[in-house]
Amino acid sequence: MAKYVLVSDTTLSHDYRNFPLLDFLPSAPTSFVPSSIYGYLKGRPPKPSADGRAVFATYPLRKLEAALLSEYGPEDVVVAHEDHVADFVDDDTELIGVTTMDPLGLAPLTMSYSIFFGTDAPAYVAREFVQLMKEVNSARAGKKAKLVVGGPGVWELTIRPEELDNLGIDYAYQGECDDIVPELFDYLVNGTSPQNGFYKGFQTFDNNFHKQWIGDERFVTRYQFAKQYPKLEDIPTIVNPSIKGMTECMRGCGIGCDFCEVTLRPLRYYPPMMVRKELEVNVRAGINHAWLHSDEIFAYDHGRNFVPNYESLSELLTTVMETKGIEHMNPTHGRISIPAAYPDLMRKLSQIIKASDDNWIGLQVGVETGSNTLAKKHMPNKTLPLKIGPDGTWPDIVWQGTYVMNKYYWRPAFTVQVGQDGETDEDNWDTVALINSMSNSTLDDGKPFEFTITPMQNVPLGLIKNRAFSSITLNDSQLAVYYASYRHLAKLASRDAFRKGRSGRDPSVFSRVGTGTLISLGGRAMLRFVANMCRKRGLDLDKAARYGIERKTPQAPMVVAM
Repeated sequence: MAKYVLVSDTTLSHDYRNFPLLDFLPSAPTSFVPSSIYGYLKGRPPKPSADGRAVFATYPLRKLEAALLSEYGPEDVVVAHEDHVADFVDDDTELIGVTTMDPLGLAPLTMSYSIFFGTDAPAYVAREFVQLMKEVNSARAGKKAKLVVGGPGVWELTIRPEELDNLGIDYAYQGECDDIVPELFDYLVNGTSPQNGFYKGFQTFDNNFHKQWIGDERFVTRYQFAKQYPKLEDIPTIVNPSIKGMTECMRGCGIGCDFCEVTLRPLRYYPPMMVRKELEVNVRAGINHAWLHSDEIFAYDHGRNFVPNYESLSELLTTVMETKGIEHMNPTHGRISIPAAYPDLMRKLSQIIKASDDNWIGLQVGVETGSNTLAKKHMPNKTLPLKIGPDGTWPDIVWQGTYVMNKYYWRPAFTVQVGQDGETDEDNWDTVALINSMSNSTLDDGKPFEFTITPMQNVPLGLIKNRAFSSITLNDSQLAVYYASYRHLAKLASRDAFRKGRSGRDPSVFSRVGTGTLISLGGRAMLRFVANMCRKRGLDLDKAARYGIERKTPQAPMVVAM
């Protein structure tokens, strides 16, 4: 049997009917979405191979697998299908590795739902992680195999370390580890470590983003005085296909928002041919779509002051689209100031990736606020190379960027926050005005703006640690942000629910009709629920619905010469 068995958080592996935003469904409280509806909208599970391996696996697992295969044979390293972990665990198994994104349901969106709906019921993502841990622990009962959990969700375990015992977890690893996975696994199993290799404990950050080291025998991270991140040349390429055709093109962001840890990671850019090598792995498995992951696509090999590098972006996207077997692609994250400042860049990139009315390109965009004050305070570099003041207000930049994205068939998926440090009621009403203004805006041909908007609660780490976030009460201005957001989402659901889904790739008419009906009806039901709740809490719904609609929009493009 296998020496090392790897498995993923099950909420990361289903297809969610290939409909935008449904990937966030596991963040919903179990008390709010009926399990039957959740089960249907969750969509199809991943396929197992004949022997129980995962045919498609999450990208982080494929990276771990590739690193281990550099030292061990395929008989020793197994990425197991979530339903077949026990098939690969016996007395020879030394370690079971699990990757997770939100194991305890403490991620910003998940907590936002809990706070907004006023419930202590666990989110589906937490319930499924508990179930996975039960199955893994059952598989290794009476055997020597140790259990380690890693991935971006490990920070939740650092503030709730007692959950390691409750969930039967031996170790939690924090940080990137592509270049040291064999050494790490040997250390966890045998306690052998290269000099200054590992630290028993974890990293955290104070309010000023200064790194701190906390000793704890159950956590492992890189030694604090050693290299903290793998170099580009030490990051392996995947050897087996990833779910949804995901492949990285860069790591890090560099924008410097004070609420985001990603910005502290060093920037590393994958050469286009390294990206193609991973795409070819997915193509051989029958995947014709490239989901190009970055924390900031427009920062790929960027110039001074985050001026986009058209030559590098063009080469990257052209390489992707010219990869034999790839028919569609979309990047995962980007900022709004680049479309606002460089409409011709967006036109050219759209031509390369064949964006059209039948092939909309989704992009997650952190708008975070409609307030100039908060934008300047918490994310001053998000506007670069534009500047608030000379180039208009932050809402002007967001509006112009949305206009340009829609013009060239990009649909942004925005997030906004409430509860930021120093926030005032006026700041939140500025956000409401931005949402309402864009929800009622049109392109030159009269078509409405296409975008989604997801409100999130900014919860300070101290409140999460002492569980005080469960007692957070939203004030009128914060409720108005939620109401304006869900009002727009209900409008969008009614308008777009019966489209083909993400970039038109859902082949089933019956599935599309069933999913569309649930989403359309669900959007309306959600809005009624939100409206009733906000009304009971004293919010003036008419004010929240109309606030900012008459806001003037930019009169001229904010074009910056490249």
